[in-house]
Amino acid sequence: MKKETTINWKEEIRSNLGNPEILEKLFRSNPKAFKTAFSDLSYDDDDSGIMRFWKARLDHDAGSDILKKTSLKELLIVIGICLITAFLIKLPGIFPSVFSDEIFYQKNTAIIVFLGLAMYSLWANRTREKGKLIISAVTFLLPAVYINLLPSENPGDSVILTWIHLPLLMWFAWGMAFTDYDFRNRSRRMDFIRHNGDLLIIYALIAIAGGILTAITIGLFDSIGLSIGEFYAENIIIAGAASAPVVAAFITDSYPALLNRTAPLIAGIFSPLVLLTLIIFLVAMAVAGKDPYNNRDFLLIFNVMLLGVMAIIIYSVSGTQAAKPGKFNRIVLFVLSIISIAIDLVALSAIFYRLGEYGLTPNKLAVLASNILVLVNLIMIMTDLFRINFRNREFRTVESTVAKYLPVYLAWIIFVVFCFPLIFGMK
Repeated sequence: MKKETTINWKEEIRSNLGNPEILEKLFRSNPKAFKTAFSDLSYDDDDSGIMRFWKARLDHDAGSDILKKTSLKELLIVIGICLITAFLIKLPGIFPSVFSDEIFYQKNTAIIVFLGLAMYSLWANRTREKGKLIISAVTFLLPAVYINLLPSENPGDSVILTWIHLPLLMWFAWGMAFTDYDFRNRSRRMDFIRHNGDLLIIYALIAIAGGILTAITIGLFDSIGLSIGEFYAENIIIAGAASAPVVAAFITDSYPALLNRTAPLIAGIFSPLVLLTLIIFLVAMAVAGKDPYNNRDFLLIFNVMLLGVMAIIIYSVSGTQAAKPGKFNRIVLFVLSIISIAIDLVALSAIFYRLGEYGLTPNKLAVLASNILVLVNLIMIMTDLFRINFRNREFRTVESTVAKYLPVYLAWIIFVVFCFPLIFGMK
């Protein structure tokens, strides 16, 4: 059998459906990884007797998992990662003469948060190879040193663009750790996207619970004449917000049975709502006479909306693949992709218009290239969705398209982060 750190769990399970002994060994070697991979595969083989057996077994185990206590070792490791993350995010408070709060958080928050998630992923994957650990350290240490060497006072547009794109680069760095540096495995890339959606939901629940606890705590101390609001915000809330993603990741991994239908639910509910909202917005924009050609702020909002819709489409694709999407959901995603392409074309025409009127700047170049990349990706997704809806192709083709395009985004982000300040002379 392959080393555990290099196992492609989905493919191993699928290829050994006729070998119950190997399936049992895979399950016992890493129950969490087995359950996570199986939760996606089980929808593709509902008629398989062996799949029904394992589904019943794992569903029963999942019910037991909810009630059982987390082992002390796991709890201590998660707490340790949270403490490291909290310590790093509080460096301005610990060393106020060295770090400026505002600049420090602008430059380093994403690095610290995604470093915590990467450390957790390396532990969850049981990564022990020195090469992978060194790569992980370099992918976070190098950007941290680089971003803090860039000018902080009166930064130019190219430097600000680096600050904006750095969180995306750190997201990819975490993604590499999540996939255990299995670069070619497109299935693991989509697992990562799906994991992001589940993690955001758990994080939102933690944030809501934390907000309620904060209000109660501050209220109780105020009732006895002690005002702890400022202290609580500076020490507990900031540290908790930075380390909570690690807790959310742990919950997501520990109880996959609670979350494996989250993505289909989100896709089924929000995709039609987003489509309806988008249509209403475009009609209202036309009636109001607004356009992105002469209004820079509106063009920015237009692009943010486009990226948001693109994110919804990609997450919906990752979710609906596991749930055998119905005809309605497939049509919704297809229409949503067409409208998104139309929006992108309008945005591109506005960008070219502004280039002709005001010349080339770092911001315009970044927005132009990003819109072109998104447009190409949307066309690829739309083409796949057309074939799925009208040519009876399998839905996993669009999932593969999304996964294989991620390195294109990564290459562009690396270029912006490391090359823009040099090309434009920090302006």
